[in-house]
Amino acid sequence: MLKAVITDIDGTLTDRRRRLSTEAIRTIRSLVDAGITVVVASGNTVCSLDMLCKMIGTDGSIIGENGGLYRFRYDGQIHVTGRQSVCWDAYHRIEEHFIAQGEVLTLYSPEYRFADVAFARTVDPVEAAGVIEGMPVRVIDTGFAIHLQYEGISKGSALGDLALLMGLEPSDFLAIGDSENDTDMIRRAGVGAAVGNATDDLRKAADYVSKKKYGDGFVEIIEKYRPEIV
Repeated sequence: MLKAVITDIDGTLTDRRRRLSTEAIRTIRSLVDAGITVVVASGNTVCSLDMLCKMIGTDGSIIGENGGLYRFRYDGQIHVTGRQSVCWDAYHRIEEHFIAQGEVLTLYSPEYRFADVAFARTVDPVEAAGVIEGMPVRVIDTGFAIHLQYEGISKGSALGDLALLMGLEPSDFLAIGDSENDTDMIRRAGVGAAVGNATDDLRKAADYVSKKKYGDGFVEIIEKYRPEIV
């Protein structure tokens, strides 16, 4: 039996314009009201996730910065596993490369990030990855931003650590996502599901792919697996 839900936000609970699905939020609240833990896992910062958890109604357990940090609400401590200094080294190399081509990169919330480095999708992420080839840093294209994360760190690795704090196993979770950065998470979970707008790679990794897209897809997945959730 599944005991908890972990879900991506952008593209999973939102539409392409990052507008939250009201039906998805109602569904999450119904789970929380039934005593089921819902964890949000995102590339976003802690402060952004704290505000979102409060408004949605979850208990504040999070995975942020694409697995670079996590927090169990009843532990309260932010655990940072990413190595941001290495990511900054990679960023400066990428920045220098694109400046030489006349491109200026735009950072996202650098003062609030503790594990990764994120910037706007104004350059080719594949080209950016080529620039830092050989460095222990991954380029993650979420479809909303480009993130630089230390090698071996992912939402999936954070799920393993967070589950331990919660007295659970990754196999106790239903994981839902839409993008490349969700792949390891849904593979490690007991059940991994993708919404209908998911990338091809995520769809291949998922146990189930919803017919509906975005927030409606999230609702479809929860309705399918709700009988299996304690």
